[in-house]
Amino acid sequence: MPDLVLLDCITDVAASEWDALASTPPGRRPRDPFTTHRFLAALQSSGSTGTGTGWTARPLTLRGEDGRLLAATPLYVKSHSQGEYIFDHGWAQAWERAGGRYYPKLQVAVPFTPATGPRFLGPAAYRETLLKGMIAITERNRLSSLHITFCTEAEAKSLAGTEGILHRTTQQYHWENRGYADFDAFLADLSSRKRKTIRKERATAQSHGLTIRALTGDQIEPQHWDAFWAFYQDTGARKWGTPYLTRRAFDAFHETMRDDMLLVLAFDGPRPVAGALNFIGQDTLFGRYWGCVADYPCLHFELCYYQAIDWAIAQGLSRVEAGAQGEHKLARGYLPTPIHSLHWIADPGFRRAVADYLAAEARAVTEDIEVLTRFGPFRRTATDRAD
Repeated sequence: MPDLVLLDCITDVAASEWDALASTPPGRRPRDPFTTHRFLAALQSSGSTGTGTGWTARPLTLRGEDGRLLAATPLYVKSHSQGEYIFDHGWAQAWERAGGRYYPKLQVAVPFTPATGPRFLGPAAYRETLLKGMIAITERNRLSSLHITFCTEAEAKSLAGTEGILHRTTQQYHWENRGYADFDAFLADLSSRKRKTIRKERATAQSHGLTIRALTGDQIEPQHWDAFWAFYQDTGARKWGTPYLTRRAFDAFHETMRDDMLLVLAFDGPRPVAGALNFIGQDTLFGRYWGCVADYPCLHFELCYYQAIDWAIAQGLSRVEAGAQGEHKLARGYLPTPIHSLHWIADPGFRRAVADYLAAEARAVTEDIEVLTRFGPFRRTATDRAD
């Protein structure tokens, strides 16, 4: 019989075994850079996860009788709800007001990373085995809940309802490559007003006299991370209070993942003054972090959105995911896209209350996506107008 094993850290499993499950062929770009062994190990070795962070790694693995790794999932014990981007703070507050203890909880996720990807690594046939194992761990340790965030739609549909699992739908804004030859071809697909706005924003960003460079692989040098760390700290302090990643995380990324990253920097002479960090998947560019040391109007849009689209078109990528939230992305060609998560609540009464909330939320999200897409930035065809 296959054996479920709860590990103490990601380095307890060989990178080659883990990445084989994560569909990361040796020598090729990973489909999902965030579930790679090297990304999760970088978070751990840098102290971004682990003691004192509220993210305690306990990867769950399934091995066959011959010892072969059949399936796995990046599982964490959480003592708070920070760095997840599928928000359950209201659930925690409601449960604790009722006298319960919401934390710790179990979380299947990539820390600090609001990007959809597989959460059950390996063949789909083993998903339910992993899920039942995690529910058993939750019950045995008298934890409040289990959360599987930013899972794929296929995972959500195959497991929703299993063992009382609840399916949640939220949304993000993604840019889709419709076979564009270049940025101008993308602009031609937009309404006249949106097209003019984007051209004006790009012109404003370029009027500051800065030099913009898109760097990847060995083009990224250690001093670039010194500059980007200052940008990241400033943005993190304003948005989250305390940045999630440590300085060592960027060194670890540079050592093992620089070919999987695109760092877009703006220079005032030789000095970097702003930057945006992206991770590269097989068909998707994932925008992650941005920062700036001074106020340059429209530079955020240029570095985070337009440079990303430019690079994705040039590389033949299908999609740009620009991170969590932000309806302002709609006007810049990023359309609302459903995001999926799964949740298991131990208490039956509280589970029913959360299920009612999620049903209402799903209806609202679906309607919001339909309306925003219909009245989005793209030119309307005669068929659209007739509808």
